[in-house]
Amino acid sequence: MKQVYMDYGSASPVDERVMEAMIPFFEKEIGNPSSLHSQGRKARRELENARISVAKLIGAPNPKSIIFTSGATESNNLALRGAALRYKDKGNHIITTSIEHMSVMNTLKDLQRNGFDVTYLPVDKDGLLNPEQVKNAITDKTILISIMYANGEIGTIQPIREIGQIATDAKVMFHVDGTSAIGKIPVDVENEHIDFLTLSSNDLGGPKGTGALYIKQGVRIIPFMLGGGQEFGMRSGSENIPGIVGMGKAAGIAQKEMSEQSARNMKMRDKLIDNILKMEYTYLTGHRIKRLPNNASFRFSFIEGESIILQLNDLGITASTGSACSSKTLEPSHVLIALGLRHEEAHGSLLLTLGRGNTEEDVDHVIESIPKIVARLRELSPLYTRK
Repeated sequence: MKQVYMDYGSASPVDERVMEAMIPFFEKEIGNPSSLHSQGRKARRELENARISVAKLIGAPNPKSIIFTSGATESNNLALRGAALRYKDKGNHIITTSIEHMSVMNTLKDLQRNGFDVTYLPVDKDGLLNPEQVKNAITDKTILISIMYANGEIGTIQPIREIGQIATDAKVMFHVDGTSAIGKIPVDVENEHIDFLTLSSNDLGGPKGTGALYIKQGVRIIPFMLGGGQEFGMRSGSENIPGIVGMGKAAGIAQKEMSEQSARNMKMRDKLIDNILKMEYTYLTGHRIKRLPNNASFRFSFIEGESIILQLNDLGITASTGSACSSKTLEPSHVLIALGLRHEEAHGSLLLTLGRGNTEEDVDHVIESIPKIVARLRELSPLYTRK
């Protein structure tokens, strides 16, 4: 059976070149970067080289602005909690959107329970935020704005530069969750006025369990992991050198190959969208143009997304019905509900995310398979009526 993997948004395979770079640091190069001996000094050099690679990928002028973490969830927590606690004397108001990742949503809910006031801005039917909404929401108590660069579930890319300029003019800190965007579209923290930027290694083709947070030079936060003072005192604990080396390698590859890979993914994405939307009662979710190059997300009336996923799996096709980070709940996606969809509409979602390993043959197999599955499931649905 042909195997097709189209769930790169949930988990990506580690690039072979990344794996090759990491292996020595599991086997022979085992020094701690805080040690003074030669093994330790080599680990330190590789740590700093990785920092340089990640900084270059996002246009950060100083590599010391990169703090390595265990992943995007920790980076989001560090940015939100660290900034909120650091600037609480200036105010307690935070602005975000109704479609953020759960690691942002749940962290902000916890901050609310501890005296902070959070404004959750709505988005339009395509998941787009109007920058004017941000401007109008700012008060004299606002200390932080947190907006994701692009939503990994529906693919919509936000007007980050405009929002960043608004935040700068208002002298408010600006955090961006760049997890789904970095490595797929150009991101420049300087030009886009970003104070904090969250990155994930695995979304770049690096190893799981590694991430980073960009903190603009001169910006101060309060760390919540204390210990030996590693990562400039922002994230204590012995550094995960194999993972960090892998992330640095993945960042370098992404910077070099992003343009070509994104164009390739976009071509396959558009083929998926154009063909799948030929089916009746089938809709695209997210913005058609302002969209991640590897994201094709749909909803199908009268059927459940989980049923589509299981039947695709039987045909060797791996896909998703939304964010893997929130799949343990039976509730419909909060992102799709925020677009104005009813619960029954949100349950019929399908997310296809492309990556380096996909081919035109993969796309053809999916295009051939989905209409048959949807037709079969609709025939079983008591709600379905033919046009």
